Parts: sequence; C-alpha cells; structure tokens
Amino acid sequence: MEAEVLPDEAIAAKVHWIRGQKVILAHDLAAFYGVPTYRLNEAVKRNMARFPEDFMFALTREEWSNLTSRSAISRSWGGRRQPPNAFTEHGVLMLSSVLNSERAIAVNIRIMRVFVRLNRLLQNDLELQLRLERMEGRQERTDAVVVELFEAVKQLLDRPTGERLR
Repeated sequence: MEAEVLPDEAIAAKVHWIRGQKVILAHDLAAFYGVPTYRLNEAVKRNMARFPEDFMFALTREEWSNLTSRSAISRSWGGRRQPPNAFTEHGVLMLSSVLNSERAIAVNIRIMRVFVRLNRLLQNDLELQLRLERMEGRQERTDAVVVELFEAVKQLLDRPTGERLR
C-alpha cells in the first residue's frame, strides 16, 4: 500500500522552510491523509498535549503572506480565518499516534522517509559549505602571503643597485 500512496516528490514539494525548520502545512497533510483539514485539526485539538511548539505552531499572518507570495500556494485556504498550522518533522511523526487509518500510517512512513532524505541532502550541503569556507580561509591566507612576497620583491627592485649588494 505504501508505494501507491504518494510519490516522494509530491511530499517534498510541500515541505517549507519556516522559522529555521522544515514543516508541512496542515491542509497539505490533510490532503495527503485523504481527510478534510478540519478533521485533522480536530484530532490535533483533542490531543494538544502531544503537540508542543517545536512539533506544531500556527503561522503568523506575515509568515503566511510571505509563503503565499513566494510560491504557488493559493491565497485562499478554504475559508479559514486563521493562517494554517505548520507541523515539524516531529509533529508529523506525532500525527501517526493521533490518526490511526491505514492510509495515515502509510503516508507518515513516506513523509518520514522524505524528511530523512532532505536531512541527508542538507547535511551534505553543510559539509560542502564547510569545506568551501575552509578553502576560502586558506586562500585568504595564501593571498596575504603572496601580497607580502610581492611587496618584498617590489622593495628589492625599487632600491638603487648599490644598496642591493650590501
């Protein structure tokens, strides 16, 4: 059943970077699970103790506006008067304890695998970035030494001929 649920790319396309975290919005999760958004939100409200701020948070109007303006997200979100909730990786994992359908379990497994893959990609990017920074640091030090060397050569060349022999 898991393979027929969703392609990884469809899930990855709904992962957003907000407040320094990878999140998926409630309405996207509801669509993945095949339930109305209000049902997902009801299940979360009944189990709020399972969703601390680092698992789920409500977007501010500014965050929601920024997200809709820079991506293909529709400006309308089903008539809701509040910006949607955003679920972090841990929040999505916690949803599996709140939603018990076979589809929800299969979707959560797919989402967790996508998060793991994204984490690996980010880790590789971080390692590459650190290597580049180290190389840039070495380059800056080398550049400084080369400048000093050119200055010394220039001073030697600028001296009168008699001075060089002393």
